[in-house]
Formats: sequence, structure tokens, C-alpha cells
Amino acid sequence: MGIKVGIIGCGSITRHRHAPEYKANPHVDEIIFYDRNPERAKSLAKEFGGRAVETVEELLNDPSIIAISDCSSNDAHHINTTNALLSGKHVLCEKPLAISVKHAEEILEAERKSGKKLMVDHNQRFTQAHQKAKEILVNKELGEVLTFKTTFGHHGPESWGVNKSNSTWFFKKERSHSGVAGDLGIHKIDLIHYLLDDEIEEVHSFFGTLDKVDENRLPIEVCDNVVCALKTRKGRLGTASFSWTYYGSEDNSTIIYCQKGILKIYHDPEAPLLVEKKDGSIKKYELGAIQTNDNQTNTGVIDAFIDSIIRDVKPAVTGEQAIASLRVVEKILGSQVSYT
Repeated sequence: MGIKVGIIGCGSITRHRHAPEYKANPHVDEIIFYDRNPERAKSLAKEFGGRAVETVEELLNDPSIIAISDCSSNDAHHINTTNALLSGKHVLCEKPLAISVKHAEEILEAERKSGKKLMVDHNQRFTQAHQKAKEILVNKELGEVLTFKTTFGHHGPESWGVNKSNSTWFFKKERSHSGVAGDLGIHKIDLIHYLLDDEIEEVHSFFGTLDKVDENRLPIEVCDNVVCALKTRKGRLGTASFSWTYYGSEDNSTIIYCQKGILKIYHDPEAPLLVEKKDGSIKKYELGAIQTNDNQTNTGVIDAFIDSIIRDVKPAVTGEQAIASLRVVEKILGSQVSYT
């Protein structure tokens, strides 16, 4: 029997990632859409052959809906994901899991109470180059990891968001809370945790609003750039930069420096993964390109979520792992992060 899924929030992430990937999954037979703007929900229902509902309660109270994607804005995750879990639904929540560790812990408590699965959409783990890099690191082919640097930057969410304007919720403190740190930075924090099987513990950071303005031409309320130095529990040292002001091609690169060589991921446009060894030899891996705002491909996240439900196994990205990344975002932003 096929699975019915509900989606809360019908913005760009639903249209480009969640809806098409659910539609392509052979185990999903219906998608039910909800958005605060009913026309958005109806539009996506028409585009993807699902149906729209007018209230979130209709999703949560429908016993035939097995799973929910929470694609609402950051500030609503702890409300929607918690309510969905306690309504007996498995939940795939967009990142960041919540606007604060405190709220994220409320979600995990709901997960424990409900006995349902919670997965968080840290999709970078699933790309071919990151999977292969993980394999190389696990097998110690280059010895131990010493240092790293990672970057994620593009033009900014105003060109990606559903309303394609500077009024985007990503620029609003009360809805986004963490700006580029929670939008792009958290992806790379989670990736470093995953690749290194480690956790960032110490952070020294600079962040600011350098260029972005809102619909009133005023500087946005959240940071558009972050640069930081990091130290992990196992003593690895690294740097990270996250930006909404890379006004050229997107940069989504990570470099891992090891005892016997270097792993360069999405650094060379001709090779998604490149290994340079101490002896001078170079190996290029021909793997799939990473998803970008301009290049939408299947992330593998929806398939992994549905698979965890069908096989009744632990999701590929857990709430605990998502909280570990959120904790680092709080350290990066320090007193700037909201705990409301």
C-alpha cells in the first residue's frame, strides 16, 4: 500500500525539492499540501497532482497521512514538527531544526513521546562526492584528518525564495533568527560533523550585515556573512565562511587536509572530488554535481526518509545530530541568537 504524505509550507524548498522527490518516490501515492496562503497550496497540488487543505489541522488529524514534511519558516518548526509528531506522524523537518537548542529539545521530547521518526533535511550528506569522501576518510586512506576549511555562499535567498524579493522571510529576525548561519552555515557544520565523525566544540567568529537590504532599502536584521575558526572535540582545526553575497558562481567547497594528502570536494569544477597525495599523485573522481539553486536534482533525502519508515530503521539524519549542528550556530552567533 502506498504512503500518503503531507507538506506544511509551500515555498521554494517544497516546489523544487520535497514535492518532486515525493512524486518520484514509488512508495508515495498522494501528497497533501498546506500553506498559510491557500493559493500556493492549490498551485502546488495542481502542479504535482496532489490535493490542498485549508488548515494545518486537516493534515494532522487525517489518520491516512503517515508522514509530514515541515517546510515552514525556521520560527515555526518547533510548533509544526512537535504537533505533527504528537499527532502520530513521522516528520521530515527542514533545517535548521529550530531557532534555538531549547526549542529543538522540545521537538526531541515530542519524538520520544510519540515513538515516531524524526529526520532533519541536512541534504549535503547524501551527495555522491560527500559519500565518497566519507568512505575515504573512514578507511584512513589519507591517514588522520588534521585541518579543514569549508565554504557555502551564493547570491542570497531573495533570488531563490518564493516571492523573489527583498521582503523574503529569510531577512526577518523574527522568522529566520540566524540569517546566513542557519540557512547555509548549518549545512556545512553538519557536513564537517558527518565527514570527520567529530563535533565542533570551540568557535571564534565574526559576522555582520555587509550588503543585503530589505524591501525598505534598510540593512537586513540578520547576518549576511559569517567567517569563523573552529576546533573539534578530537582536536582538528578548521575555518568556515558562509555568505549571501557571493555575487558570481556559487561556492560550496570543502577541503580536508590529512596526514598523507588532501581531499578537495566541489573545489574543482571539472572534478567534484579530487584527492592529492603527498607523493604528488592526483586522482579525480567523476561524480554527480551538487544541487544548487540553478541545478535542481534529486537530493536523496526524501527517498531516505521514506525508506526509514518502510523498513522501520533509524533515519539517516537524526534530531540529536541536528541539535549538535544547531549548538554550533548558537556559538557562532553568541548573544545574537534568540531564545524566545
